This record gives sequence, structure tokens and C-alpha cells, in this order.
Amino acid sequence: MKRSIKLALAAAVALSGTAAFATNGDHLIGLGAKARGMGGVNVGVSHGAESALANPALITSVEGTEVSFGGTVFMPKVSTNFGAGYADSAADLSVIPEVAIGQKASENFYWGIGMFGTAGMGTDYRDATGNTANFNMVTNLQLMQFGVPMAYKVDGFSVGVTPILQYGSLDINYKGNLDATNMSMGYPAVSGGAGVAQDLGFGYTAGVALEMSDLTLGASYKSAIDMEYKGQLTGALKAFQNFGLLTSMTSDHLEQPAEIGVGASYKMAGNTFAIDYKQIKWSDAKGYKDFGWENQNVLALGYQFAQDNWALRAGYNHAKNPIKEHSAAGAAGGNGAALNMFNLLGFPATIVTHYTVGASYGFSKTTSLDLAYVYAPEVTDTYSMAAFAGFGPMNPTSISTKHSQTSGSAQLNFKF
Repeated sequence: MKRSIKLALAAAVALSGTAAFATNGDHLIGLGAKARGMGGVNVGVSHGAESALANPALITSVEGTEVSFGGTVFMPKVSTNFGAGYADSAADLSVIPEVAIGQKASENFYWGIGMFGTAGMGTDYRDATGNTANFNMVTNLQLMQFGVPMAYKVDGFSVGVTPILQYGSLDINYKGNLDATNMSMGYPAVSGGAGVAQDLGFGYTAGVALEMSDLTLGASYKSAIDMEYKGQLTGALKAFQNFGLLTSMTSDHLEQPAEIGVGASYKMAGNTFAIDYKQIKWSDAKGYKDFGWENQNVLALGYQFAQDNWALRAGYNHAKNPIKEHSAAGAAGGNGAALNMFNLLGFPATIVTHYTVGASYGFSKTTSLDLAYVYAPEVTDTYSMAAFAGFGPMNPTSISTKHSQTSGSAQLNFKF
């Protein structure tokens, strides 16, 4: 049974192709085109069936049965300079699916089903050339969540919970020797990679909401979901551990972190103003804390103007970079240098700001289309590699990564 579930979810994840960068760390800023068009706000404003994994208490805005399906075309642009000039990552296009169903089952009880590509990250430097060639590193983390939201509403107060089944896959590959010429110039013989590892994990999202006339308040909690990718972190990173580096990596667990959030929205004459504040607890999550990631505070602002059968949206999302620069001075800084390299070269979840726009059009009372566009301007991060300068004739003393993103989302909705 567990193998059958893995295969079904793997087929859905396969639609996403290369790895995505999910912007708030490795999390998408919003699940669904409505949320993404409003800066990712989804804790204190309802998006109908879309709210299944964000705040299940808010699926109570569904009036009958609502079905939404679509996806996001994600286009990150990442370049890294590890001593031989900038090389572009080929992992620059992903398709992330989204499906959600919500139903009002009785006067007070609501339920639904949702399946979303929720997170991912990775790079592809297989075609890089030069003295270091960015280790020809290829990393790919993909996550898909399946949940069944249930909510109960009395007057203006609602409470909800979504049990979650998460499928994840992780692959890390790299090589230090490019050819005989580079080997003769002093490259250490390092390589890693054990093929794709997969796992299933279980968690939940719980939420509450209070509607008072035109004001809605909400709060949510997402549990951590522990995942184990056998042979990936310990196997792929073993070569660096043999050099006395990456001493903090002792298991293959990479846990999706817990998240807490509060939000509010206010409606006035066709206008909706919304704000969310979230904290993603990377520093408490297995694996991420070993890579030195820090907790991430996220502020999202969203606006919607709706009239008759159409709506326009705009939003802003800001979160600090969770990837910490580690001390890499001298021989004692070898572990820090290795962490800096793997974070920026393999998992550069460094985006901090997003600007979003969106729109909806109702073709009839039962059918509508949502669209969203997200732009994240380029950021450049440079971390020390002072204790890691023996990898090739360039002797790099730092590593720099440039990262920007664009994405488009489309979603078709049916109401019965």
C-alpha cells in the first residue's frame, strides 16, 4: 500500500520536471493562483478550496462544492561563481501542479481534498566548465502534499484541521575531477551521489478563523514533517567528511519545518486588504539546522478589487534569507566553508522579496479562471571559502550566487 501511494504521488511530482525554488526558503509563497496574486496571504483571508493546506478553517467560505485545478510555471535564474566566473544553472523551468476540492457538507461542517506541489529547490551545473566547474553539481528536492481538510463553523467562528501525507524525493550529485588536466593541477578526488531517494511523511495543519462583519482574523500551525532520504546527505557528503569537513552531517533526515502564522483581512466596497505574518522554523528542523539555516520571518501584504465577475489583485512578500554565512577562516573554518559552498551552490534559497499581481474572470456563475504573476528581483550573496582554497589552481576564497525568479500561475474553478 505504501509503495502504491509513493508511485501515485511520484507521478504527480514528475510533472514538475526540474527542481523549483520555492522562495520562502524552499516553500512556495502561496498555494493557488489567488494567494500567489496577493503576495501569498492565506492565513486571514479565504481563497475557498485553495485554503486546504494554508488554514483549513477558511474553507468555510465554500457555498456548495468548489473544484479548482491548475498549476504554476516556475522560472528561477541562478548563477554561481566558485573561482572560475559565473556559470548558469540549467534548472530554470518547472511545472508545479495544484488540485483542490471543497464542499459544504452541512450547515456547520465543511471538508475537501487537496494535492499541491508545495516546495522544492535545486541546481544543475552539469554543463559548467572551467577550473572548478561548480563541481558539476546537480541537486533536486521536490515535495508534494496530499491533505483532507475538515472544518466546523458556528456563527462567525470556525476551526479546521488537515491531516497531510507528504511525498518527497532528493538527489545530490557532484564531482571534483573534471579531466586528467585538472587532476594534475591539484583537484581533490571528491564525488558524491547515490541516485534519487524517496520517502513518505505525515503531518497536519490546524487553523482557526473569526469573521466579524467585514473583518476576518486567522491563525494557523503547520507541524514539522520528518523525511529520511537514505544515502543522500551522509552518502553524497561523505567525501567532504573524509577531509574533516561537514562534521555536522550524521543522518539522512531532512525535516520540513514547523510553521506558525497569523493573518487578518478587511473588506470595504469591493476592496479587500490582507496581511499575514509567519515564522518558518528552519533552525529546529532536522537537516536544515545541520546546514545552519535560521528561522525565517515572513511578511505578506495583499490587495484585491472585485466587481461582478472579475477581480484584480496585487501583493508583496518579504522574508529574510534563512541561509547563514558560516565562519570559514583558517583550517578550523573548513566545516563552515563546506556549509557555505553547499548552501549557495546546491541549495540557494536566498530570495527575500516578491512582487505579485493577479486577476480573475468569471465566465459564468459556475466557471472562473484565476491568473497570477510573481517577480522576485535578483539578489547576490557572497560567502567566505577561506579554509577551502585548495580546490584547484584558482584557489577560490569566496563563493557568490546570483538568484532571481519569475513565475506564472493559472487555475480553473468550478462551483456547483
